[in-house]
Amino acid sequence: MKILFIASVYPRFHTDAEVPWLRKSVAHLVRAGVQIEVMAPSYQGLKSHTIDGVAVHRFRYATRALEILTHDEGAPSKMAGKPWMQLLAIPYCISGFFKCIQLAHREHFDVIHAHWPFPHALIALGACKLFHIPLVLHFYGAELLLLRKKRWIRPIMKFIIGQGNTIVAISHFTASRIQEVRGCKVEWNPYGTTLSRAATFETHPCLDKFRILFVGRHIERKGLEYLIRAASKLDPNRFEVRIVGKGDLTPALQNLAKTIAPQTVLFTGSLSAEALATEYKTANCFVLPAIVDSKGDTEGLGVVLIEAMEYGLPVIASDVGGISDVVIHEKTGLLVPEKDVDALVSAFERIAADPQLSAQLLQGAEAHVREYFDWDKITERQIAIYASCRDSSN
Repeated sequence: MKILFIASVYPRFHTDAEVPWLRKSVAHLVRAGVQIEVMAPSYQGLKSHTIDGVAVHRFRYATRALEILTHDEGAPSKMAGKPWMQLLAIPYCISGFFKCIQLAHREHFDVIHAHWPFPHALIALGACKLFHIPLVLHFYGAELLLLRKKRWIRPIMKFIIGQGNTIVAISHFTASRIQEVRGCKVEWNPYGTTLSRAATFETHPCLDKFRILFVGRHIERKGLEYLIRAASKLDPNRFEVRIVGKGDLTPALQNLAKTIAPQTVLFTGSLSAEALATEYKTANCFVLPAIVDSKGDTEGLGVVLIEAMEYGLPVIASDVGGISDVVIHEKTGLLVPEKDVDALVSAFERIAADPQLSAQLLQGAEAHVREYFDWDKITERQIAIYASCRDSSN
């Protein structure tokens, strides 16, 4: 079986940390005998190349200096308030459309798998119709949340959903949003962790302070402002909040921390894989204080929570988006309302004071991850989706 992945983002070089879960998905599918090729936009003139032995076909859509619509940050965030960048979406779609036809004509794919269907379903549609190739649409949630603010997208989204032979959602939250737009059957298939099994479910040392860890981009939907405000209410002699990563909001967040929680919050910046592993191994709990941001975006699933669980960390997260597929309150972690600083503080203090609760949550998390977020099971479901699409189109 030969599949074309279409995505807005894919690693540009071997050590690129972009979409590691998508890269892992490709690796598992290839290992299972599926032929995968990827089509993704160029980034500042980047030519087609290979990653992990997989062909990555890059399509050009602007001059080198302007090819910055994707990678490093989501396109909706980059385009916000920048009309010139919004205009790049037009050559992006046109160039991708013809590149997809060219690839499909040459490579004879059995299925085209479009990730982030708005707009990649439109890019795939010409090739699918011309060469009778079934189309899998994989939704992550952000574009569906934007429907609340951009009503003109709704009829386009309804049309797009109707073009898919199979609709896949990364979470049950995303599946419900798809069905609000257009009643249809939606397959649920999430992603797993990017960790190797050898490094999972570690034990943690006793530390002088209770370490709370966050890992991720410093963008609005991660809710870091509320984590820092919660940190300001914790005893700095007992607690330490460590924030890994970077983003556009880093300077503002650092200023906020210096003002209200200088003794409690520490920013590490971006870390190597080895240094990040050390952070996980020396933390006592993990937090993802996500919110629905001003653009309507939120967490599609929260794969980082699975990673934290596999490192043996009890997790605390906001009850938004697809997070509840991973964190079942009082069973695999603790859920708090978004933007609720006091609820975050209470959750931290509860975890710190009750080692038995941590052990109970970790036991539940391990069983949950093995059942629903195991890569072998995810890959098996994905292959079954491809086979069903191919058979139904014959």
